[in-house]
Amino acid sequence: MQYKDYYKTLDVERNASQSDIKKAYRRLARKYHPDVSKETNAEERFKEVGEAYAVLKDPEKRTAYDQLGSQWKIDQPFQPPPDWNAGYEYSGGYSEADAAAFSDFFETLFGARGRARAEGPAARLHPHGQDSHAKILINLEDAYQGTTSILSLRHPQLDSSGHVAFHERHLNVNIPKGVYAGQHIRLKGQGEAGMNSGQVGDLYLEIGFNPHSIYKVKGKDVYLDLPVTPWEAALGEQIMVPTPLGRMKMKIPPGSTHGKQMRLKRKGIPAKVPGDFYVNLQIVVPPAGTAEVREAYETLKRVAGFNPRQHLGV
Repeated sequence: MQYKDYYKTLDVERNASQSDIKKAYRRLARKYHPDVSKETNAEERFKEVGEAYAVLKDPEKRTAYDQLGSQWKIDQPFQPPPDWNAGYEYSGGYSEADAAAFSDFFETLFGARGRARAEGPAARLHPHGQDSHAKILINLEDAYQGTTSILSLRHPQLDSSGHVAFHERHLNVNIPKGVYAGQHIRLKGQGEAGMNSGQVGDLYLEIGFNPHSIYKVKGKDVYLDLPVTPWEAALGEQIMVPTPLGRMKMKIPPGSTHGKQMRLKRKGIPAKVPGDFYVNLQIVVPPAGTAEVREAYETLKRVAGFNPRQHLGV
């Protein structure tokens, strides 16, 4: 998939006002409308212009698109970084019709976000406020213990000059023990205000995890690459293993090999059905930095008679 520069498609600057974007779209839509245009690629260009305008006309979509930065250029391979949209609050969502009508690039950014925003006169007259959505990142340890955290969320809005500005708010949020990535926390009454004193919408926080220095998380399971010595792997040993719950004993069986996976059952994220904690053994060979260690290696070489390449016929 390639990056699409929607600003270049509409021939506007990245700091263009919403009014300038609307004018550019109308001009290009007239130029490339398939019913009137004589351009050979009119239909394709008309769709590209429509897709760009669908993003840049909406302050929330435009803000999400802008978060990707300017490090990509048009027609370059593109893959959004993990959690690129964390910390930004959006109302409603983007419909499946949007994603179906436009490119894979559009769908990657917007196709799966939240619920579709209601449309039509009946929806506009409904007094209930819209629900809001945001993705937040927490520390893995918070999922094990639970915590109360002050979160900062930024919500894009149009200012008086027609440019996108941010409203920032801070919320005191209870992170319950056992949450895992992809779950949602509902904050009742923290969405958008309703019409004519109607009911306020809710805020849904999608949980994600900050990168950890030693652990990796998949679902409710937690993984650790654990360095061990050759003699611990060969002879077997009971060692201490760091986990988010604290240090725990684990017995390494004799004859363990590099990459062997071991499990501490139900020591993963303590959800209603707890995950597991997996240890991947990483055999680390000490350097022959002294005469004594070198002599030990020479002795091992002589008595072991070990050829790890035997299965390759060499």
